[in-house]
Amino acid sequence: MATTPRTAPRQAREPLRPIRLFGTYFRISALNELQYRANFAVQIFQSVIALITGLAVLALVFGQTTNLGGWSQAELLAVMGVHILMGGVIGSAIQPNMERLMGDVRQGTLDFILTKPEDSQVLISVREFRVWRLVDVGVGGVVLGVAIVQLEGSLGLASALGFAFALLIGATMIYCFWLILTTAAFWIVRMDEIHELWHGIYDTGRWPVTIYPGWLRISLTYLVPIAFAVTVPAEVLTGRLTLETLAIATAFALALVLFSRWWWRFGLKRYSGASA
Repeated sequence: MATTPRTAPRQAREPLRPIRLFGTYFRISALNELQYRANFAVQIFQSVIALITGLAVLALVFGQTTNLGGWSQAELLAVMGVHILMGGVIGSAIQPNMERLMGDVRQGTLDFILTKPEDSQVLISVREFRVWRLVDVGVGGVVLGVAIVQLEGSLGLASALGFAFALLIGATMIYCFWLILTTAAFWIVRMDEIHELWHGIYDTGRWPVTIYPGWLRISLTYLVPIAFAVTVPAEVLTGRLTLETLAIATAFALALVLFSRWWWRFGLKRYSGASA
């Protein structure tokens, strides 16, 4: 018996309800993870090692040249900061929920979500949070602060708002990308290795996509939106971003939101559940 998505008229009356649900699940996840505080030390160690490795590679590159594809060392440091920060957002809020969804589809336990009087997409997107991965968000923020100082420019209100908007657009695209891939689990049950593949692809975002060959640049922009998630926010800080690029990013994000929503609802029609 196929399971169809429930409607949630209450959400239409309460547009802020998804935010409240996120807050509730965030508190639950935080309480669960705070029971294992040794994980905090492990996460700090991993983040510091990753940061040292990235800085070492950056130093090696600029030991041989004064710029890379027109990007200075300080500008690439900004790219690194955005990459680390966005990685923290993905690792704390997006990837855990998508991995849990894959497990629910495989085990037939998605029924527990579909029977609740809430929008199913909202619930599968907010119920898991790895609070310790917020360490990467903090580390990325520190790296960005250092980069801004080295760029010898002050971050004005317009730049700060543009940067925040670009980050939001980028995170939205990455969420939609993950949801589109994960929804394929309704047809392809074994999707466990996606996270390993993702990490390999995401590492390309350590460098601006403009330094890559044309075919790879297009792939990292429109197939896997790494450029919009990392390079575009960094371009705001370095004064490289044009209004045209920002408009394209906004339009593409909207298209992804609409398509991922349709794709999710279409995929649910193929879900039979544990009671089938």
